[in-house]
Amino acid sequence: MVTLVQTSLHWHQPEKNREMLTKKLSAVTQPTSLIILPEMFTTGFSMAAPALAETMAGPTLPWLATQAAKHQAVLTGSYIVKEKDQYFNRLVWMQPDGNYQYYDKRHLFRMAGETDIYTAGEQKLIPTLKGWRVCPLICYDLRFPVWSRNHQNQYDLLLYVANWPEKRRSAWQTLLPARAIENLAYAIGVNRVGADGNGITYTGDSAVHDFLGQTIWHQSNEEVIQTLTLDSTALAAYRKAFPAYLDADNFQIT
Repeated sequence: MVTLVQTSLHWHQPEKNREMLTKKLSAVTQPTSLIILPEMFTTGFSMAAPALAETMAGPTLPWLATQAAKHQAVLTGSYIVKEKDQYFNRLVWMQPDGNYQYYDKRHLFRMAGETDIYTAGEQKLIPTLKGWRVCPLICYDLRFPVWSRNHQNQYDLLLYVANWPEKRRSAWQTLLPARAIENLAYAIGVNRVGADGNGITYTGDSAVHDFLGQTIWHQSNEEVIQTLTLDSTALAAYRKAFPAYLDADNFQIT
């Protein structure tokens, strides 16, 4: 089972966002394996990294560990991290036992100046969770199918955490099911709602699509927490009946 957290965010207030999310997550009482938060869930999508970044010894990592342990589920989402003299839009995959992995956003959104502030990641992350292989990516990564490519069925679930604005919602709603279809995998997008400190509005449109691109769940405009069950048997059967991945192009990203 997976749980999507579509929420508004307090602009540039990490402690307030952690407190808010703690309260929201307390409403998740049914068992779940994975809880997904939006991109930059402690601050909103911001270029003020020098003022807002924290190290991996900062307060957000132990907060993630506490919540993952409390809910006995993996908790994931991205926030602003500083290492040495570099800033990263970093997604943390926090396990209930306190062990974690992370993915640094590969495709930085240059139109907002993200390329001027942050350092791009170089490696994908594909952890395994209860037999499911998951590929977590971040927002603008959605526009780049080569990076998202499911080479020889490396993963079963593709997910994107995002701060994707209302004015480009049609791209979000088009590309998310497209990624599911072309990769023969479930695709989940978790986006925020509300307005940020730059006056940019977000409609959420968080969604779950199956391997046919069909919408299992979708919600716009409202704050909501939704838990769903994905069917691995149906996915395996479809891949066997329609093994398009066997005809995929071989390539390497350099």
